[in-house]
Amino acid sequence: MTPPVPSSALPAPGPTGGGGVPDTGGAVDPGRVLVVGGGLAGVTAALALADRGHPVTLVESRPRLGGLAFSFTRDREPGPLTVDNGQHVYLRCCTAYRGFLRRVGAEHLAPVQPRLDVPVLDARTGRLGRLRRSGMPAPLHLAGALARYPHLSPADRASVVRAALALRRLDPEDPALDRHSFGSWLRRYGTGPTAVAALWDLVGVATLNARADDVSLALAVMVFRTGLLSEKGAADIGLPQVPLGEIHHHRAGRALERAGVRVLTRTRVRGLRRRSDGGWWADLRAVDGPADPGAPAGSGNGIGADTVVLALPQDATRALLPPGALSDPDRLGELGTAPILDVHVIYDRPVSREPFLAVLNSPVQWVFDRTVASGLAALPDAGASQYLALSQSAAGEEIDLPVAVLRERYLSALARAFPGAREARVRDFFVTREREATFDPAPNTRRLRPGPVTAAPGLFLAGAWTATGWPATMEGAVRSGLAAAKAVGAPGAGLRIAVRGAAPVPGDTGSAGTGGDTGAGESAGGGANPHGDTPPAASTTTPPTEARDAGDPRGTPTPTGGRPDRGADPPRGPRPAPTVPGPAPTARPETDVRPSASIEEPQ
Repeated sequence: MTPPVPSSALPAPGPTGGGGVPDTGGAVDPGRVLVVGGGLAGVTAALALADRGHPVTLVESRPRLGGLAFSFTRDREPGPLTVDNGQHVYLRCCTAYRGFLRRVGAEHLAPVQPRLDVPVLDARTGRLGRLRRSGMPAPLHLAGALARYPHLSPADRASVVRAALALRRLDPEDPALDRHSFGSWLRRYGTGPTAVAALWDLVGVATLNARADDVSLALAVMVFRTGLLSEKGAADIGLPQVPLGEIHHHRAGRALERAGVRVLTRTRVRGLRRRSDGGWWADLRAVDGPADPGAPAGSGNGIGADTVVLALPQDATRALLPPGALSDPDRLGELGTAPILDVHVIYDRPVSREPFLAVLNSPVQWVFDRTVASGLAALPDAGASQYLALSQSAAGEEIDLPVAVLRERYLSALARAFPGAREARVRDFFVTREREATFDPAPNTRRLRPGPVTAAPGLFLAGAWTATGWPATMEGAVRSGLAAAKAVGAPGAGLRIAVRGAAPVPGDTGSAGTGGDTGAGESAGGGANPHGDTPPAASTTTPPTEARDAGDPRGTPTPTGGRPDRGADPPRGPRPAPTVPGPAPTARPETDVRPSASIEEPQ
């Protein structure tokens, strides 16, 4: 197994210059593309567009790639560890994310189970059951597991069968389904709270980041039909064996470099303006320290592009959208967010024998053994220590609790679930919080998720919150990036139209760029810009004063303007600023999405 690579040791990905690679995706007129946001959606879009011959620049405000599916370094007892911000897994049916892993050369670092096998522990009785599939065709592949599953009564099993058969007859594309909650639909089939907790929410909370009563029936149908009822191997779980930073930053950065994508980290897009030739101008500034080579500093600097892909959270996207780009941009504000809490505990001895498991009748939801992946097992002072990471989705009731309260709650819960934890010494305890980890998958939200094409020519959207049909997972993020890249090449989608009333751009001939940006000799200040364009003297839009884009390594401000979390700040460099989607994306098959996370420990 490839040893873990601490995030602090990862190089800044991407070259300082370079053009596109030979066209492999059909006949496309190359034009300069700016991708704003270096999460999975942005990286995917940048790679796909570069593969089709476009000169691409990717801008990310953090010092690393990966969005919320990232790693950071923590140096406490028993030594330096590489910690994932959230515990992200994926399923065999996540074909787009699996393609992403192949594209960046990391498929072997996140292997998929030969067959679905999920240990499920009842903390109240101490009984361990397993959800295993057979080799029979779907849906018979789960019949044996359901019959042997000890956490359901015979009546509960019958209700599960009725609901599963009914789910197979529903079409997730039916807009009428979005008006109903999954919980209310389950009750129509006689499903009681025990069956919901032991099966439906066991999967649904992890993938959707909400409980059945709070989830759109359309999204639930999509998740359960695709993952459990379509193909026998669809729900087999893929679990990263290395830190997420190795895959989503290090490997992805190398892939971007090979594709000729120019990457500017620590660089923020402050606003977008239309140019007189119909192209775009992005105002840039360096963020939190020295920028990458070629990245401008100061609000007077920027970059010109024929096409822009905004691969940001919905609130940051809304702040950068020019008037008229969406018919009702306020809908983005109606698309709520949902939090995820991660609890990290290091014991001085092993307390669990499973690589991961789910827990019932306990505050604990999913537990992952990260002893090897974090580097703990290789530390000289580690001894027999074990590192458990708890992924707590739908954490609205706990997300703001003090660390001391969370410590008491979760250490007590772990002691009840794992007898070995009762005598073990806690060597370290800390939490990471994502207050806006995913979009809220509530009923009536389908209409709030726009597609990749906007009404502004040459402006496209990506992100797990867009209309992918998937919940906010790593799969949804990658699918959104592919959809945006495909839309760029659609007939008329990138058409450049002169902006009536916009002042001419000095020195701008109106031609699409050649992509010959090298970054060599470019000034980081003094009004120079890396693409040789002159910013427009006037604009049809007024850029926001401080739009949040791909995140800030210092953390995103809360609605009150304060720090997002109490407690100690995360270490500088690659630091916990949030995490995708994670079955993110995580014990959420990949919950991976946005905002600001901070690392916290008892004071």
